[in-house]
Amino acid sequence: SHRLGRRAKLCRKIAQRVRAMSKKILTTPIKAEDLADIKIGDVIYLSGHIVTCRDVPHRRVVQEGRELPLDIRGGAILHAGPIIRKIGEKSFEMVSVGPTTSMRMEKFEREFIAKTGVRLIVGKGGMGEGTMSGCKEFGAIHCVFPAGCAVVAATQVEEIESAGWTELGMPETLWKCRVKEFGPLIVSIDAHGNNLFEQNKIKFNEKKDAALAEILPQVGFIK
Repeated sequence: SHRLGRRAKLCRKIAQRVRAMSKKILTTPIKAEDLADIKIGDVIYLSGHIVTCRDVPHRRVVQEGRELPLDIRGGAILHAGPIIRKIGEKSFEMVSVGPTTSMRMEKFEREFIAKTGVRLIVGKGGMGEGTMSGCKEFGAIHCVFPAGCAVVAATQVEEIESAGWTELGMPETLWKCRVKEFGPLIVSIDAHGNNLFEQNKIKFNEKKDAALAEILPQVGFIK
């Protein structure tokens, strides 16, 4: 029994090391080569910095030609409108930071990537052809953060280091956050332009058509 116990401990240590070795962690600033072997469906984590960035900052950059008040070249953005608690005069605490629907930024994202040099975009749901082409041309990826985990995400924010464009209000402010192993992040668009959501739509529709072909003749009598 003593030997079995030692073997069990050894097996657990080996398993932990394997998991640690296979865990993909991106650290900002991110380089194009860091994304080369990342594929859609992969699960990754982010350490370094991520900036919350929703509709209005995208519109300012793309439609109004304004520059962001902070440099995100090689960095990461999060489509999110967080809940922030102010501590003292200049310090802030992240209370909740759930991702918002990424498709809202679709019409801006390709040009936003080109102008800012952002490498990692995190949000909720998929994005379309514009983002796909932007990711492929300029070397970026889009990832999905699991919905319903806003409080968990907040615990992965070690510190809010700065706030830009605060006149836009809490949800639209550019909150620069220092994070450690922020995730899990599911890669939905890779740097080669592959789109997990679009590929899955094709697969699911094929399965649906086959299922309907089998089911409809059996329920055709239902009016």
